[in-house]
Amino acid sequence: MRKVNLWWGLAVLLCMPLISMELMPLADTSEPRYAEIARLMVVSGDWITPWFEPGKPFWGKPVLSFWAQALAFRALGVNEFAARLPSWLCMLATVLVLTVYANTVFGKRVAQWSAIIYSSCVLVYVTSGAVLTDPFLVLGTTLCMSSLMMAGRKQSVFWRYGFFIGVSVGLLAKGPLVLVLVSGPLILWLLPDRNRFSQLKALPWKKGLLLTAIISLPWYILAEIKTPGFLNYFIIGEHFLRYIDPGWQGDLYGTAHQNRYGTIWWFWLQATFPWGLLAIALLLPVFFRKGWRMALKPVPVSSEISYLLVWALFTPLFFTFSGNILWTYVLPCIGAFSVLMAIGWLKWVDRVQSRFASMTGWAAGIVPLVLLLLSLVVHLNPGLLKTERELIHFAERQEVKESVYYVDERPFSARFYSGGKAGLLKMDELSAKLAGSDQPLLLAVPKKRLDMVSPVLLQLLQKRFENKRYVLFERKPLAGRHRLSVTAN
Repeated sequence: MRKVNLWWGLAVLLCMPLISMELMPLADTSEPRYAEIARLMVVSGDWITPWFEPGKPFWGKPVLSFWAQALAFRALGVNEFAARLPSWLCMLATVLVLTVYANTVFGKRVAQWSAIIYSSCVLVYVTSGAVLTDPFLVLGTTLCMSSLMMAGRKQSVFWRYGFFIGVSVGLLAKGPLVLVLVSGPLILWLLPDRNRFSQLKALPWKKGLLLTAIISLPWYILAEIKTPGFLNYFIIGEHFLRYIDPGWQGDLYGTAHQNRYGTIWWFWLQATFPWGLLAIALLLPVFFRKGWRMALKPVPVSSEISYLLVWALFTPLFFTFSGNILWTYVLPCIGAFSVLMAIGWLKWVDRVQSRFASMTGWAAGIVPLVLLLLSLVVHLNPGLLKTERELIHFAERQEVKESVYYVDERPFSARFYSGGKAGLLKMDELSAKLAGSDQPLLLAVPKKRLDMVSPVLLQLLQKRFENKRYVLFERKPLAGRHRLSVTAN
């Protein structure tokens, strides 16, 4: 990739997720769950408490991402693209902050490649077009870490207060976790060299902390007043028990993720693909050439490089002894990794000076092209995903006035695509529902529970639609006959 084309290549790379955002349906569980919470915010007009469903508050995450998604719904309508747009904008803002930081500290070439590497890591690319809270947290942590180094170099109001704005964004996006992810690497970087503490003097701490409190604390106070118990669940449960107890049973909105300790490093390898593998490929010759003992000896590095190292390593180290984790937890460290990778990549390319070294820059296109192709495949075959979009759309085109009922469980995507109209019917209520009226009725029965439906009941139903998880049945009126009494075997 020629130097003159790097910015154009980056622009194309950044815009490619927009295609998938339009093509892909929301698939259970995370995306439609968060999108439905934002939709309920618009419908209810309640901008303080996110609601998991009418009557049940959602205490699992702060409100910033739901605000952004709800505003997008108001501007663009309730659809997949609008739900995902805030995450994409967060990615753009993060790339901008990272690029300016890298350009100021390491120069233009490193800044260009940092942005390209970051944007083409698989986790960044995926989350930039997904309905998640993580892109907001990463914007906050990246702004914090970049601002600390920029404040001493550029005495602008933005960079001097950017650290505190970043903390506020993180607190409203994910909660106190941002304090750990920012303070941890900073402490590790500051302790070995007292001279580094002078970097902290560039920040207006008193006014900055006051600004953070003004931005973030009012919502926490109002949320606790409106739904008492929020702070206890969110602070203690979500920020302590979730990470120290792999099988934590207190999750009100899902299930705990039980993984072996150290799984975060496997997630890191997946999340940074293809650049994580390339980084390992660049490092292995060093180990084999010098030997493991020599390679592992401390190597003098500049203050700027050591800053990136602690920033890149702290997050996976922090989650190494946590079993209740997801691969999205790696996201806050990928920015620093991208800058380090850009520095190493350019040194290797300049040293090798071969056509192969230059062409391997096209590694940036692997993830976008593959995921774009997968998006097209899914668009043509939506049944490949766990989504109820097609079933709900099919049901809405029928003459049945009553909305579809989901038997035994109701997926989030069904709630979102039906505008909250999809009903829920327990398996033991099925007989009574069918016997209670002879009006047309639509029932979505889980395939895994079909064997629990009485053959007598199935005789009253006609199969109309089928997707990955459900079979849609219709019960037609019993014209000219007495209402049938239905009993289950």
